[in-house]
Amino acid sequence: MEFSAIILTFNSEQYIEKCLRSLVSSFNAIDASYEVFVIDNGSMDKTRAFIRKVTDEMDANIQLIPFDYNTGTTFSRNQGLKRAVGKRIVILDSDAYVTPEVIKELGSYLDENIECGMVVPKLTYPDGRFQISTDHFPTLWHKIRRFFFLKKMEGGESSEALEQSPVDYAISAFWMFTKNVLDDIGHLDEKIFYSPEDVDYCIRVWLSGKEIHYLPQYSMIHDAQEISRAKGIKINKFTISHAKGLIYLFLKHRYFFGLNGLYKRIESKKAVR
Repeated sequence: MEFSAIILTFNSEQYIEKCLRSLVSSFNAIDASYEVFVIDNGSMDKTRAFIRKVTDEMDANIQLIPFDYNTGTTFSRNQGLKRAVGKRIVILDSDAYVTPEVIKELGSYLDENIECGMVVPKLTYPDGRFQISTDHFPTLWHKIRRFFFLKKMEGGESSEALEQSPVDYAISAFWMFTKNVLDDIGHLDEKIFYSPEDVDYCIRVWLSGKEIHYLPQYSMIHDAQEISRAKGIKINKFTISHAKGLIYLFLKHRYFFGLNGLYKRIESKKAVR
């Protein structure tokens, strides 16, 4: 099996059909063997009907894993990761749309660059605007700045966004990593319910001695609707869960305000790789 893809859905009827069609069409276009696991977190709309529609109409290797309630982002995605047998693992948001080029070129890049454990493309909004999808590991001050000024930060595409480079972490709208990385570092940390499980996993990739590479010459659309990008300051169960997740992350990886200690541990792992 060349690829295993994991998609998480929750009331995703507006996006999931387009997402699945783009993914399956991309695998077919490059004649790649694949499996797709769609984990549905208790959708109450037509999400599951659209999943079955695409599966039947495209004769696709899609396996639906349904839950009756929202189990968060880690436990749910882990149900797909535990079943995955592909040489390369793809984590994909239900509102992200891939192309054959992204699948083919990022897969080839992983094969040809043994120091790279995870590779990610450039993400854009549907209207073509640049979307921030990679960043430095978060500190308390950095998260406050991002919370208040994300849209302003996205207003101008930075020079880093135009260059192929290693990055600290990437949001999990699209990840491609090797099965060897999964076998080495394990599944998502289920002590984090909603976020920042993506940061934690990327830290663990780096601490395993592998790197995360950003390839902006390959881009795809992420029709981002996530709660963290909503306008205004809203305190709800998701922001509270995110705050708890951040505190857990800082304690787990032994940093809070500065990154020097974390970077030193990463460099020491790379040195013995």
